[in-house]
Amino acid sequence: MRHFLNPLDFSVAELDQVLDLAEEIRQDPARFRDVCKGKKIATLFYEPSTRTRLSFEAAMLNLGGSVLGFSSADSSSAAKGESVADTIRIISGYADIAAIRHPKEGAPLVAAQKSWIPVINAGDGGHQHPTQTLTDLFTIRTLKGRLSDLTIGLCGDLKFGRTVHSLIFALSRYTGIRFVLISPEQLRVPDSVRKLGLETKNIPFKEVERLEDVIGELDILYMTRIQKERFFNEDEYIRLKDSYILDAEKMKLAGPDCLVMHPLPRVNEIATEVDDDPRAVYFKQAHFGVYARMALIMTLLGLKGDETAC
Repeated sequence: MRHFLNPLDFSVAELDQVLDLAEEIRQDPARFRDVCKGKKIATLFYEPSTRTRLSFEAAMLNLGGSVLGFSSADSSSAAKGESVADTIRIISGYADIAAIRHPKEGAPLVAAQKSWIPVINAGDGGHQHPTQTLTDLFTIRTLKGRLSDLTIGLCGDLKFGRTVHSLIFALSRYTGIRFVLISPEQLRVPDSVRKLGLETKNIPFKEVERLEDVIGELDILYMTRIQKERFFNEDEYIRLKDSYILDAEKMKLAGPDCLVMHPLPRVNEIATEVDDDPRAVYFKQAHFGVYARMALIMTLLGLKGDETAC
């Protein structure tokens, strides 16, 4: 039994196999519609979510399986004080696989240590979001045709942005990757991510504060929102929340093949006028997330497209 708590839990070869499977699913979804017949996924979401929770549910339903779980801590026994460890012990008897989102870093790891079924980290605090990384890798590979020799600009909240942390660790294992880290000084990438994800691997990167100065050199611009829920000081959030707003004028500075990505939800960091730009792929990115999660569920359950689970 394997879990997926961190992008590094899978080797590059294994990640590529998951992405290959996601592409097979995208090309021929009907072939996979009964693969998980009789299987159940438990979605344990202690923190609000739209895309991640619903994409997991859509993924399992598209595979012919079923879904159970909860969408907030208030609607679970956590409101009565039940621990994550006890919850997963119970859920292990009800479902075949579980996806857990929790505001506390490390909560999915605790669940995995006590679980009898595969556990997927669907986001833990400001730490990791590995299935968003799968989605991001699949989007980049599908639209760019490769995961190597790319200049990636990460813009916005790089301190608390768990999608950014996971993406740095995952992409740093491919060749020819260069990062441009665009943020206010207060929201720079944490030292641990900078050291373990970049410096020790000799990955070229630079840190800047102005998006306009670097947008023209990017193959990918990965925008993130300033996350109000991660701030302890509301005044600090208000001061930083409009640090970066991508609009049509800034897009004139980007290259013709630069893709704009965002894990969503957005607030105002991407103006709606950008949505019609063919380089804006964040809604397509969200749709690709279903294929990526379908492939991950199948992989962790050991299922293939030419067999039906009983």
